[in-house]
Amino acid sequence: MLLCVAACTHTPQLTQAPDDTSAAKDDEEDDEEIATFSQNQTNVLSAEWEPMLINRNKKRTEYSVVSDQGKKVLYAHAAGSASGLMHKLNIDPLLDSHLTWEWRISRLIESSDNHDRTREDAPARIILGFDGNKDELPFADQIMFETARVITGREIPYATLMYIRAKKTPVDTLISNSRSGRIKMIVVATGTDGVGEWRSFSRDIAADYERAFDEKPGRLIGVGVLTDTDNTGETVEAWYRDIQLRPNEPMADLHLPEAAR
Repeated sequence: MLLCVAACTHTPQLTQAPDDTSAAKDDEEDDEEIATFSQNQTNVLSAEWEPMLINRNKKRTEYSVVSDQGKKVLYAHAAGSASGLMHKLNIDPLLDSHLTWEWRISRLIESSDNHDRTREDAPARIILGFDGNKDELPFADQIMFETARVITGREIPYATLMYIRAKKTPVDTLISNSRSGRIKMIVVATGTDGVGEWRSFSRDIAADYERAFDEKPGRLIGVGVLTDTDNTGETVEAWYRDIQLRPNEPMADLHLPEAAR
């Protein structure tokens, strides 16, 4: 079972940040940006986007940079496969929490059900990995993390939050992974509406994290994409435009009358 937690839960194996999460970070670290697909000069992905294996024995989803409407985008083709791409970061999500992205899917995964571990596939996902103090987690979670590290050779994030495209689950539904409470999914689009079209999304990742895990987030150590059909065996295509993370929007100056201040 622990092997499945490490290899089958669709969790990015991101390198854990140093154990000084409470220490102040310099400004340069918080200025990290997510490498864009639109700036690619060729169809080769930039080096910042690294392969993210779910299981060494699973067929890999194919990813490439292609042109769409005159702009470079990321293309994913999954045929009974599961692997993703991940981009390492080291950012304070309480300062930079405004995440935006666009994606387009070719079709729904007809037999998928994100509540059922045997059918847990999605045509498009954005994955966020967060740092934190694993020593404060229940013993069962610590054992899971340690076993995953031994098996995979990499650290599993303290917490993983996914934004997913579902078949019929209502938008904004929060789904806990059936094998680990440290992995949560939020449905951001569902049903046939928008299939085949570009759709834009904007999320406050700090607020979503607090809703999912009932605590404030640690540092954001990575962002990933995942198109997977390994459980259902179906075939699906997805396209991703640039994923961007910006500072929180400043409060507007209300220009109140002098007497109201």
